[in-house]
Amino acid sequence: MSASVKGAARRADAQRNRERILQAARDLVREPGELKLNAVAKACGIGQGTLYRHFPTREDLLAEVYRREVEELVAAAPRLLETHEPLDALAAWFDRVAAYARVKRDVFAAIEAATWRDLAAHSLGPIGEAVELLLAAGRSTGSVRADAEARDVIVLISWLSRLDDAELDARGPRLLSILIDGLRPPRP
Repeated sequence: MSASVKGAARRADAQRNRERILQAARDLVREPGELKLNAVAKACGIGQGTLYRHFPTREDLLAEVYRREVEELVAAAPRLLETHEPLDALAAWFDRVAAYARVKRDVFAAIEAATWRDLAAHSLGPIGEAVELLLAAGRSTGSVRADAEARDVIVLISWLSRLDDAELDARGPRLLSILIDGLRPPRP
């Protein structure tokens, strides 16, 4: 086997390990208590050395989990518009926001304030753009009020990451439904 084939196989294996680590961390961060790196390594069946090569610190791993959540949330907006009417797409996107809020709360609780500021700056721009895409589609069809702005929605959904799981489960769908109703144009 040539050196380039061996190197490509190693790179592919390293990428698979990285993805397994991220998936295990995403699953474990939702569980009560502090995320332990040894639990992540055990959950994905790798050694701690492999985990540390990819993520030297717990904060590095949590930051990447959060970034991935933001990327997936943002990518969902245009996909939902392909299969749903704009207001229905926004409602479906809000369901994803509720899941994102759980991860955001757990990740932000686990990492330092300085890292939080960097992550918040990373997410607000892309998330605001995703919200604006959904709102603009709704405004263009008349299903979303003309004065609704992305920042309005972000302010209103920001409370989700502050609720514990039980309250998020109990109130989240109803409150997001109220928000959707508030985004509809006023009746004459």
